[in-house]
Amino acid sequence: MSRGFLEVIKRELGDGNYAGDEYGGAAGSSGEGLPTGKPSNFMFATGIECSYPTIEQGKVRRDELEECRHYERWQEDLHLVKDLGLQYLRYGLPYYRIHQGPGKYDWEFADQVMAEMKRLGITPILDLMHFGVPDWLGNYQNPELPIHFAAYAEAVARRYPWVRHYTPVNEIYVTAKASAQDGLWNEQLKSERGFVTALKHGVAANILACQAIARVRSNTIIVQAESAEYLHDASPQPRPEISMQNRLRFLALDLNYAVAPDADVLLYLMDNGLTREEYEWFMAGEPPGHQIMGSDYYGHNEKIITPDDQMLMAEDVFGWYQIVKGYYQRYQKPVFHTETNVADAEQAPTWLWKQWMNVLRLRQEGTPVVGFTWYSLTDQID
Repeated sequence: MSRGFLEVIKRELGDGNYAGDEYGGAAGSSGEGLPTGKPSNFMFATGIECSYPTIEQGKVRRDELEECRHYERWQEDLHLVKDLGLQYLRYGLPYYRIHQGPGKYDWEFADQVMAEMKRLGITPILDLMHFGVPDWLGNYQNPELPIHFAAYAEAVARRYPWVRHYTPVNEIYVTAKASAQDGLWNEQLKSERGFVTALKHGVAANILACQAIARVRSNTIIVQAESAEYLHDASPQPRPEISMQNRLRFLALDLNYAVAPDADVLLYLMDNGLTREEYEWFMAGEPPGHQIMGSDYYGHNEKIITPDDQMLMAEDVFGWYQIVKGYYQRYQKPVFHTETNVADAEQAPTWLWKQWMNVLRLRQEGTPVVGFTWYSLTDQID
């Protein structure tokens, strides 16, 4: 019988009250980093897409930084950020290249890039895991992943102590769905149990990483980038399976922020491998750091399911404003529009203005929207 991730954590760290655990939850936070109402307090950012999942049953690694030539032109890319007058950059170090094994790291590329970023005065929002893991860790079904990833997060925080902003695990829900439910990346499973396993390992990795970073820098700002999604049911008779999908989209944030899902969702989780002990561990409290809820939005994030079960890309039936308003009401966290773009270059300026209007509208209603990201500065490969 395979060990569960919680058993691995307890074996390595003990049954609670381990170093870093004292930072759990937001109790005692000063509120530093939250909006003051001044424009200078708003983080307008761009990003550099850094996905690196495997395909073909782990035989092929798709490293977007390599395919878009960032390893060759990183200095030029960083100077473009500066030339645009931007201070903030969502940036992902190539986790699979750096973390060579337990306690083994290759910092050569990271040291160069981070030193130049610091010299240019760019504030990184450092993305630590983006759709892939090192070969030696296998994939998201590995219960050892959270503990090893936390060690990597702490190593990064200690090596670059001037960095304050982090996205530990990018788009946990999308990672789990693409890897273990839709069969696209990494383990390429198509099962509900595989999805739940990948999800709980991704969230556990994120929580332990927040704790690890907080041990080094207790005032860390965590920008939790998750995909803002919605399925529109075009049938005159509402379909329960679509309603369920619209509730499952909250799962990564529910487990991360210790917000109890409804009974049907909880039964789904437990039917597919989440134990009661694991659930209680997730519900014990939210991770440390100043937690910001990042919400990514592209046109394909909204889909219409027609009465005959065809799927159409919806683009702005609700829009970022309406969808994220629901997420904010659920989690009551400051909001960051962490990704958006459109493939058609001619449509891009209009799309940018539309997203910006969504941000302004939400801010005008009193929702603390603290940042916006036009993503990506470089090319993207789907």
